This record gives sequence, structure tokens and C-alpha cells, in this order.
Amino acid sequence: MTVRIEPVGGAAAIVDGAVSAGAPVPRPRDWSDFASPRPDGLLGLDLVVEGITCAACLSVIEHGFAGLPGVAKARLNLTNRRLSFEWNPALINAGDLVRRLERLGYRAQPFDPGRRSMEEQAEARELLRATAVAGFASMNVMLLSVAVWAGNVSDIDPVTRDFFHWLSALIALPAAVYAGRPFFRSAWRALKVFRTNMDVPISIGIILTLLLSLWQTMRSAEHAYFDSAVMLLFFLLVGRTLDQSMRRRTRAVAEDLAALKSSSAVKILADGTLREVPLSRIEPGDIVFVRPGERIPVDGIIEAGVSEVDYSLITGETIPVPVAIGDRVYAGTADLMGALTIRVMAAERGTLLDEVNRLLEAASQAKSAAMRLSDEVARRYAPVVHLAALSTFLGWMAMGERSDAALVTAVSVLIITCPCALALAVPAVQVVASGMLFRRGVLIRSGDAIERLAAVDTIVFDKTGTLTLPEPVLLNAVSLDRLAQGLDSGAIPCRSDGPIRSGNALEASGRLAAASSHPLGRALAAAAGNPMPEPSAREVPGRGIEATVDGERERLGSAEFCGLSGTEVDVFRAAYPTASIVYWRRGTQAPVAFGFRQGLRSDAKQTIAALKAEGYRIEILSGDRVDAVSAAAVALDLDVWAAEQSPTEKVARLQTLAGQGRRVLMVGDGLNDAPALAAAHVSLSPITAVHLSQVAADAVFLGDRLAAVAHALAIARRARRAMAENLWISIVYNVVAVPIAVLGMVTPLVAALAMSGSSLVVTVNALRLRLGDATVETSTAETIEIKP
Repeated sequence: MTVRIEPVGGAAAIVDGAVSAGAPVPRPRDWSDFASPRPDGLLGLDLVVEGITCAACLSVIEHGFAGLPGVAKARLNLTNRRLSFEWNPALINAGDLVRRLERLGYRAQPFDPGRRSMEEQAEARELLRATAVAGFASMNVMLLSVAVWAGNVSDIDPVTRDFFHWLSALIALPAAVYAGRPFFRSAWRALKVFRTNMDVPISIGIILTLLLSLWQTMRSAEHAYFDSAVMLLFFLLVGRTLDQSMRRRTRAVAEDLAALKSSSAVKILADGTLREVPLSRIEPGDIVFVRPGERIPVDGIIEAGVSEVDYSLITGETIPVPVAIGDRVYAGTADLMGALTIRVMAAERGTLLDEVNRLLEAASQAKSAAMRLSDEVARRYAPVVHLAALSTFLGWMAMGERSDAALVTAVSVLIITCPCALALAVPAVQVVASGMLFRRGVLIRSGDAIERLAAVDTIVFDKTGTLTLPEPVLLNAVSLDRLAQGLDSGAIPCRSDGPIRSGNALEASGRLAAASSHPLGRALAAAAGNPMPEPSAREVPGRGIEATVDGERERLGSAEFCGLSGTEVDVFRAAYPTASIVYWRRGTQAPVAFGFRQGLRSDAKQTIAALKAEGYRIEILSGDRVDAVSAAAVALDLDVWAAEQSPTEKVARLQTLAGQGRRVLMVGDGLNDAPALAAAHVSLSPITAVHLSQVAADAVFLGDRLAAVAHALAIARRARRAMAENLWISIVYNVVAVPIAVLGMVTPLVAALAMSGSSLVVTVNALRLRLGDATVETSTAETIEIKP
């Protein structure tokens, strides 16, 4: 295939063919080719925007399209830099939108998750290299500066001092040029379109400090400030590297959801033959075939077949759900046992999996608005610093001071007002608090999670895998004969300390269960001591496991498979009203039922009671059955709960609570919890959670104990107080130090020491948190006391 590149608007464009994977992607000739129809006659287009650095960029872009005729939506996601447009094609076209974006100082490409991943990896490598260079230069220049400072108060000769200054310049100048590229490029893009961003004052400050230092070195002055420039670069690069890393982790949510979505489906044609076709060619009303072990590719209704489906995407319940003709199934769920024929209701678009993805992305975008205020304060603070320095320079010049002396005073103001202490005030506490949380088994994944945890007044728990243990446990094993004789009460506790063995039935059924990959089979095998599988065992798809042992047939599986009558099933069901039951039978002997249920975590009741005593409002939102959720609520003495909740309903409930002014902590583990975890004010997930939920959560906790939730809340409250103290320290420092520097009463060296001292004070105050690490203590009696 030939490739012809033509200039379009000053850039190259693909006319025919494709470019290699490693080559830069030229600008498309017709952006409307990438648009897709949206509701109400609108068109939609998703772009990835280059040059995004902070929330100020989000404001510039979204405000740049606000009120533009024909544009119904222009929404930028800071996490993946995805800009989504919806517009009326009769009033404006896609090319006009892209050109307007370029006039704002940003370049765009069609959104491609795969390509975006490669770009982010390249950005991460560049930031890491720049950080390493700045760190190496900072250490070496600081060693030289310490020698000069010591010599200036003793007997260093000018030649040696100049040599150290020139050596510092030799290290700092190329290091700053290389390590400062991310800031310089961003600042230049902004200045080219006559606007500013946060990187403009940063770049000016670094360049000005380096030029002044070079000028001081050329005139053999006592002081040069190369160390200040490279150290500032190093700390800024560390922060940007961490921010980029967090964005990459958050972007993985979309990739995990995409992994659940099939790209093709096996379609049953009109003549009855099977053909695998792309999902884009599947329409509502088509018939598709799903084999055992495959993920269901569409939303639809079962036309033929019986199986069990992993519905954890929908309900959060890990125990498979039996399905048959007439039942509805959903894309992304797994067919575990039998072949299914499904009539399609939704395929490539409009599935429940798409809805979960949409909710998750919308919730993530909403959360980014909470960070906008912080970024706005930082953006406004930097120009104030440089305005103060410029005013100081002009003021001293107007008073007749020499230009070099006025510049030194201005640089002193610039250094002493450098927001290092302000920048460390919150992160220093976060680092210390994160370490304390780690020792308590809580791993923080979001930079501002501690602040948001401290503001919580309402806690919403998922049930399955959160309040309960993630894996089903065997509650009891009982034969029909024993029930008939009244030897078993049939009562099922919420948590069992161990199975009640039923003679050889548990051992024999365990050997059959060991040959199965079914979750209940694994639980039964574990209860039997994980024996070796029965050699003659074979799986009957959709029904169970059977084998011939000592001339007799043994079966493990459904009631029908084991030959139980409706009356016998009713007897077992009455004894196990809320459990999942697996049956075992040998020959014509009385059948044995094994009841399974997910038990409450060992400290769930004590933790919930302690949290209620602290004044938290607590609710349960679960996708599980009403009777199971009701039993858990009664055991935990909770009055507010809801069962059979879909992902949409969970998000709606959290939005209702937020509308009431509540700050909600969501604790959940299921795939269906991911949108709710992202939509909550803050979220926690157990380490046993599915990967998607862990990525959506702000923190994860280790182990089987729920006390980690109480630990996290107590530590967060103490950390918030320390953050407030550090911010006040930073404010008082600037109020006192800035006037002294403006009056010319400090040198750049003293300014640097004062700036370092303020940073040291806020760091020590953060470390003070460790002195009172008595946050949440669990005694051997399982009572939990929360100490703020």
C-alpha cells in the first residue's frame, strides 16, 4: 500500500495507507471521519490532548469552548487527557473544533487507548531521567555551595571561590537545560498563544536564578545560586513524576474494563451454522452461541441451554447464579458450566458493561473537580511570588540603588518566598500518615485520600467480600435421613468456626469436588482437607461431577443431577433458607446437602459498633439477595440497608447522600462496586477485591479484619490537624519573611537558609504524628477502641 503525505494547514496528513508504529502520527485530513453519531442528531468526537499539565489547562480548554455555537459538550478528563466533544454538525464542523483547540495552545490526536499508553510510558521515562539528572546535580552543586558558604566566613581566597562557582555552573547549567525541558516546553506553548500556565512562572524563576548566578560568577561575587535552581527543579520533577504515575494507574481502569469486553461473538446463521464475526456486526435480535468457560459477549435473553453464570459484575456475589431459558445475561459475565444460545438485546454499544464504564469515567471526572481549587491556589501563588520580586527590583532601582544590588535583593525575595514549605505542608504529612497506615495494613493509592478520609461522616459498606469473607465457607453437611430424624436443627449461623462433618460423605464428596473448578467445589474440597481428585471423576457441563467408586456411582452437583425429588429439595431448602446448596449422593443412599455461605469478617461486629459510637452514619448497599443482606444487617445491628442494587443504583444512592451534604466513605470489593467507589467522596477496598475495584478505590486494606477501616479514619483525622498546622506555619513564615527580604535585610544565602528552615519545620511537625501513634487498638477480647 502506498502512503502519500500532503501538507494540510501547516502539518502533514495521511491520505492513503498507514504509517509505521514508531513514526509520528500526522494530522488527519478530515476530522469528521473520526466522529460518530450521538443522540438528538449530534456528532461526537474523542481526542487525546497534548500539553496538559494541571487543572488550569482543564479550565482553559473547557472555557474556550463554552458558549461556542453548536457545541453541546466539551469535557476534558485530566486522568487520560481525553477531550470529548458533542456538537451540531449544521452549525460547526470537527475541523473548526480542532483548530480552535490549537489556537488555545494544544495539539490533539484521535483518542486511541493503545497509543496513549505508549505515549505515557515515554513521558514517564523522560520524567524519570530528568528527575535523576536534577537529583544528581543538586547533590553535587550543594556540596560545592557548602564549601563556598564555609569559606566566605573563614579564609577562602577569591580564585578558589570562583573555581567552585564555575564548577557549579558547569554542572547546573546543562542539568537545568535537560531536566527543565518538561517545564520549558509547556511554558513556551502557553506563551506562544499569549496565555500563562503554572509552568510559566516556574520557568522564569529557574532561568532568572541561573542567569543571576552566572552574572555573579562572571564578576567574582561572593554568592551564586545554582544550588537553588537545580534543587527547585528536582523537587518539582519529583512531584510531577508522582502525579503522572497516579494518572497512569487510574487510566488502567479503562483497560481492565476493555479486557472484559469481547471483540467478537459466535453468531448462529439462518441455516443453523456457526460463524465467528466481529461484535460490530452483531445486531439486536441476532442469535449468538456461548461455550462453557467463555465470557458472554452481549446483553441478551437465553433461548436455549442451562448453565451457571458468574454475575459478580452485576451483583458482587461470587457464588455463581443458575440460569435457564428466559433469563437475562450480560456482556462481561462468565458462562461457567453449559453451552448457551442467546438472543441479542445489545452488543457493541448499550450493554451494561458500557454503562459501568460510563459511570466510572463520569465519577472520575467529577472527582477531579475537587482538586481544581488546590491547583488554582498554586497557580495564583506563583505569579504573586514573581510580582513581589519584580516590584522589589523596580522599587530599589527607583530609590537609586545599583542594578546588580537591586537584582540580588529581588532574587532574595524570589528565593525566600519560594513555596517549598507551602508545597511540603500537605505532602510531608501524607508521607508520614501513609507510613502509619501501611503499618496498620492500609495502602494509600490516591494523593489526597487522607484529607478526604478525615472529612468522612457517613460510611457505606458493600456486603459480599467486604463485610463478609470473599470465599464461601461450608456451614454444615447433613443427610436427608438426619433431618427426618430431627438430629440437625438446620440453623445456619452467619459465620462458622468450621464444618460439621458428616461421616465419609465429606471425604468422598471432597475427592469429587477436587476435580472441579467451580467456586463451591473449591470450597468443599478445602473443607475436606484438599484431597487428591477421584481418578474416575468427570464433569458434566451445567450439572456437576460424577464418578464410579467401588462399583457405585457418586454424583456431586445440582438437585436434579443427584436425582432428588421436589419434596426432598424443599426439605433441604427449609433447613438452609439463605445458603447455596450442593448435593452429593452415592448410589441409592440418602442424599447429603452441603450448605455454603460467606461468613462475616471476624471483627465486623466490633468494628461497626466502634464506628457507630464515634458518630458515623453506616449503611449497607449490596447487589446480593434481600434475605442475605437482611441477615448481615441484623447481625451488625444496622437499620439502613439496601439489597439487589445495580451499579447505577449504588451511584444514585451516593449522589443522594452527597446532595444531603454527606461526605461518604464507600467500602466495597466487587466489580459492580467500581463506579460507586469512584463516585464516593473517598473509597476503600480489601486486597482481595477484583483488580478493577482496587484501581478505582483510593486505598486498599490487607488481611481479613475490618478494623483497618477504623484505623484509616482515625489516622486521617490526626493527619488533617497536622496539615492545618503546617499550612499556618507556612503562612506565618511568609508574613514575617517577605517584608524583611523586600527591605533588603537578607542576602540570597540567608533567604535560602530561611526557606530551608521553614521546610524543615513543617517536616518535623509532620514526623510528630508518629509520637502519638495510638490510633486504633484491637484487644484480644475483639473490642475496638478508637482514639482520635
